[in-house]
Amino acid sequence: MPRYDAPVRDMQFVLHELLSLQSYSNLEGFGDATPDLVDQILEEAGKFCKEVTHPLNMVGDSQGCVRASDGSVKTPDGFKEAYTSFIEGGWPLLGADPEMGGQGLPYVLGTAFNEMMSSSNMAFGMYPGLTRGAYEALMEGGSDEQKAKYGPNMAAGIWAGTMNLTEPHCGTDLGMMKTKAVPQADGSYKITGQKIWISGGEQDLTENIIHLVLAKIEGAPDTIKGVSLFVVPKYIVNEDGSLGARNECGCGGLEEKMGIHGNATCVMNYDGATGWLVGEENKGMRTMFVMMNEARLGVGLQGLAQAEIAYQNAADFARDRLQGRSLTGPKNPDGPADPIIVHPDVRRMLMDSRAFIEGGRAFLYWVALHGDLQEKSPDEAVREKAKDYMALMTPVLKAFLTDRGLKACNDGMQLHGGSGFTKEWGMEQFVRDVRIALIYEGTNGVQALDLVGRKLAANGGRAIFSFFAEIDDFIGDNADNEALAEMVAQLTEAKAQLQDGTTWLMQNGMSDFNNAGAASMDYLQLFGLTALAYMWVRMAKVALEKTGQGADDPYYADKLVTARYYMERVLPESASHLAKLKTGAGSMMELAADRF
Repeated sequence: MPRYDAPVRDMQFVLHELLSLQSYSNLEGFGDATPDLVDQILEEAGKFCKEVTHPLNMVGDSQGCVRASDGSVKTPDGFKEAYTSFIEGGWPLLGADPEMGGQGLPYVLGTAFNEMMSSSNMAFGMYPGLTRGAYEALMEGGSDEQKAKYGPNMAAGIWAGTMNLTEPHCGTDLGMMKTKAVPQADGSYKITGQKIWISGGEQDLTENIIHLVLAKIEGAPDTIKGVSLFVVPKYIVNEDGSLGARNECGCGGLEEKMGIHGNATCVMNYDGATGWLVGEENKGMRTMFVMMNEARLGVGLQGLAQAEIAYQNAADFARDRLQGRSLTGPKNPDGPADPIIVHPDVRRMLMDSRAFIEGGRAFLYWVALHGDLQEKSPDEAVREKAKDYMALMTPVLKAFLTDRGLKACNDGMQLHGGSGFTKEWGMEQFVRDVRIALIYEGTNGVQALDLVGRKLAANGGRAIFSFFAEIDDFIGDNADNEALAEMVAQLTEAKAQLQDGTTWLMQNGMSDFNNAGAASMDYLQLFGLTALAYMWVRMAKVALEKTGQGADDPYYADKLVTARYYMERVLPESASHLAKLKTGAGSMMELAADRF
């Protein structure tokens, strides 16, 4: 059985030493997040995930969920008890609004906890993850009455939440949806239609499930501009907060999936179910995007999280597995062979994963911190920049972290050889589980289109130019840092390549939209590589300062080695992506459709 140990030391480094959370103590919630409290939360969260949720990971995969004839769904053995412990520990309340009973701690700290949860048991972590997204959407777009009725129990995880978008005939193109909402005299609506691939649509973990459902009100435009959002509880909530009648909605079937078997992925039927409008008519996508963006960050996190657990177990295997001899002479002369970690190609796979994971963690937490600043900073300019960054970086995080997360899991399985292809080692589950992350909440191709088609041009390119300026400032501030000079030069080149790609898109994308589409994925990869390079040089600077101050913790030396590996062995991929994106759409679109 694979193991999981939360990477607490690396999380502490990012939160305390790279991002300096303590420097934001003047902001709401940050003052309470003292270094001691943060460390205590990380340690306890690591224990919870290691001892409670991780032992159920393979159980959930082998058992899956079971739907009974009455439409109820049983989650795998142990899930309900683990969820009860999760609620009793107060974990859902870490970042929730104090007005809803939450602790109001920074979002970035909750991100660290969510990474642990997803690494230890991705399928289990999806239940509270989606609830959090639904809660945030209601807090953003719901009425005061709706917030009061649903908010506290959703914040505490006592009630779950879901997101209902996709229908059998439409996924990304939500303007094609057929689910209808008929207004009633009492102000409610009757919702009728079918939604598919609804994670946690039915389960036995919570006493109620609050569904957020997209539908079209009768007479609304038959396009995306006619979509409204409704709150449709599994059980109607009475005026006194108690649960009333069962609503006319339920699970019509469970999807048979490649992975995440422990999560109930449902076909949801709404047969005249009672729902209430959230926000304005025909403006449903505006509020739903709050949940979708939250979910996209969470999916990017899943790519990182699965890479982490795959890396841990691959490194264990590489140290223990004896096979062949080192190219430079035996390293285990008393044994029949050397451990495979002596072989350069095994090291390549491990170092690729490690460099991605540690750089990706820094990038994810850095963006999450901007999510906090967007909400809490008193400085309007800081809030504006944070909002710009959240919009610009979300598709990059979602797609880049999941693409590279899948690669890390595949490399972990490859490193195991034939053992990786068998269930007992757990590696093939990580590959199967993480694979969905490249697809749901908008495929990675859609994320790339969103990046080049919407996010780059928003506000006249303000976000991307701000990012360029921030990197330039860092480069200028460290121009005389001899110890960092080589990495700064490599970052300078990468930033120039990203800027070159951006300019090419601005000059060629509008004249032929296929050029933008053809370049989009290479541009996103170039962006992700550059963003991680920026994180790595910043981390290297911190590690150099610590060692210069006499710190003898080998962690800093390891960080510098990994930084050099990323800059020398991974970052050069950016040149290839730039070359490909600048070829345009010609050869990609030339072949006739019937010649495929």
